[in-house]
This record gives sequence, C-alpha cells and structure tokens, in this order.
Amino acid sequence: MHEVSLAAGILLLVEQARARDPFERVTHLHLQAGALAGVERFALRFALEALAPGTVLEGAQLAIDEQPGTAWCVPCGKSVPVFSRLELCPLCEGAQLQVTGGTDLTVVDMRVV
Repeated sequence: MHEVSLAAGILLLVEQARARDPFERVTHLHLQAGALAGVERFALRFALEALAPGTVLEGAQLAIDEQPGTAWCVPCGKSVPVFSRLELCPLCEGAQLQVTGGTDLTVVDMRVV
C-alpha cells in the first residue's frame, strides 16, 4: 500500500509550509487525486488519519476529490475522458489513447490557524 508513503510525503509538505510560514495546525486539507494517478482515495484517507495524531494534521478535515483522467484519441483526434488506462475511446472505441491528464496527486489548499 503505497498510500502510506504518499501520506507521509503530504505531511512533509505541510510541515515544510509550516516552517516557511508558521501556523499552529491545519483545520482543513483539500487534495485532488487524478483517476489515473494510481491512488486509492480511501486508503490515502486512512493513511493520513493514521499519521495525523501528534502532528499539525491532527483533527484536520480531509477532502480528497477525484479528477477525471483525459486522453488524446489518435484515431478520432479528440480529447476524451477516461477512468482507466485500459479503456477504449468512448467516441470511436479506438485503443490508441495517449494519456494527457488525471495522473497527479495535488494539495489544492489547506486552512490553518
């Protein structure tokens, strides 16, 4: 479960932000995980909640949104939404899709006190 290492990386980012601009704690953390990022949102939430006690994330509300993936379809020449790297083009059922988005895990924002 690589979500634990992702959660540790997110905590490190938050701690680095705290070092640059001091705050007491995070009250709300908003993340966005692309559908093609290979991140299980529920496992990431569990990992963040497990790591939070005793850190600036303790008690923070977590929001993890899923961003749809996008791909360029070579046969029909259009950008299409995809939710798996194994999908066919929803327009022409072609198999030549080049992923163009939805592969990131992003800290969108956080509220602090």
